Order: sequence, then structure tokens, then C-alpha cells
Amino acid sequence: MSNFMQEFESFLRDNLPSVDSFHPFYNDALKKMVLAGGKRFRPLLLLSVVDAYEPLLVKNAYFAALGVELLHTYSLIHDDLPAMDNADLRRGEPTLHKSYDEVMAILAGDALNSHAFYMIAKAPLSDEVKIALIKELSYYGGVGGMVLGQAIDCYFENQKLNLEELKFLHIHKTAKLIATSLKMGAIIASLETSKQNKLFDFGEKLGLLFQIQDDIIDVTEDSLQAGKTTNNDTDKNSFVNLMGLEDALKERDRLAGELEEKAQYFDDKLSGVLIEIIKKYFK
Repeated sequence: MSNFMQEFESFLRDNLPSVDSFHPFYNDALKKMVLAGGKRFRPLLLLSVVDAYEPLLVKNAYFAALGVELLHTYSLIHDDLPAMDNADLRRGEPTLHKSYDEVMAILAGDALNSHAFYMIAKAPLSDEVKIALIKELSYYGGVGGMVLGQAIDCYFENQKLNLEELKFLHIHKTAKLIATSLKMGAIIASLETSKQNKLFDFGEKLGLLFQIQDDIIDVTEDSLQAGKTTNNDTDKNSFVNLMGLEDALKERDRLAGELEEKAQYFDDKLSGVLIEIIKKYFK
């Protein structure tokens, strides 16, 4: 983990929501799933772009990176609910509805969702940049991305989608937020619009790779290894279920190679970082 990610982890722990009340475990529930860890993949992408071009702005960008992580964590909490995946384990810890109850899990997710935008609003960045960040995260973390993908995922459970439909599902449920993380870093670093859009396109493919890898983990690792409930996609539209494990592994390796090649089209400041991330997480 790079130095700025170690510093970000400390920033995260110091800036989690906490309010005075007589509720016996409200604050603990808000923090539990964030503090449980995770890859911090989306903050890493955002901060890597800023570090490549405007390293003096990295600490200012921690606020936006935390916003992305809070929004992502809310999505995991809700994804694990009995109405959706009904999972018992997340990030190596019991899911929130198991630790507390379903009401608390729903409310904690709601709180983290809104607090994500509070953190961006607090960022020591220009108002113009903060509005642009909120616009991206609210759309692709909501109606135009993750929520749409989740709606399709839940509605079409037990119904087999074709490959293009499956890609549409996971581009929205998973890849759009990963793409948005890269673009948010580009916005903070004041990169030209064309480069922002190229990073977003790259991020969509990276998000698909992330999802294929996640589908493979679901059938090749147990819950202890993965830190979350596995073998839970039997009735879901996953790449392994559609393609088979062997072809999913081939597609993962093919897409990782394609992305390594595409990363070289970015300038040296960024291409090396992107290639390093691909090799670390997908090789």
C-alpha cells in the first residue's frame, strides 16, 4: 500500500460519522462495516490519479475518496440485506443485519449514503470542483449506475440473461462507480475533459474485470478466504454461471491484458500506476 493510502486509512478512521445520542449502538453501526476494511479499491483509483498529476492536492482529495468509500460501503450493507443477497459475512465480519437487526442495517446504509456527499461538501476544494464531484457520484452511484444495476440484478434473478445483458447489468452495478472514481480524481487534478472521459471509459472496462474476478472468487474461495459469503450466486446472473469457470478465467486474463495495453496510451505519469494496480489485483 502506498504512503498516501496509509495516510488515507488514518484520515478515514478520524472522519467517520459520530453524533451524540442515547441510541445504544447507532454510532457503532455506522462505523462497523467501514472499519472492517476492504480493498479500498475505489479510493485508491481516485487518489492515484490525483497523485500522478497534482500530488499537493492528495490530502484535499481524501474527503472525496472517503465519500466514495462511504457510498460503496452503503451499497454493500444494502446488498447483503435479506431482501437482496441475504448474506451473513462481509469484509470478514458478520453483516450488519446479523450484528444488529435489519432496521439498523437499512438506516446505517442510508446514513452512509448521505454522509458521502457531506464529506465532499466539506472538502478543501473549489465549489466548482465539489459540484462536479457530487454530480458524478450521485448519478453513477444512483439512478444512472449502481442502483439501476442492482434493480436488474434482483429482478432477473432465476432468469438467464445473455452476455450483452449481463455486461449491461454489471457495467451499471459495479463498473460505473469504479469508472467514476477515476474520473473524480481527474476532476480534482483539473485534467482536460477528453482525458476525464478516457479515464471513465477505461474504468468501465476495469470495473467489468473487477466483477469477473469477483464472480470467480464466489466459486473458488470459501467464505473465510474471501471475507464474505461465497457460493451465493447460484441463482444470480454471473459471468461464471453464464460462461463456465474456465471461460470466465480466460476472459479475466484477456481483459486484464487488454487493459494493460490500453493503460500505456495514458502518459507516463498515470500509465505505470494503472498497470501496477491491474497486476496487483488481477494477476
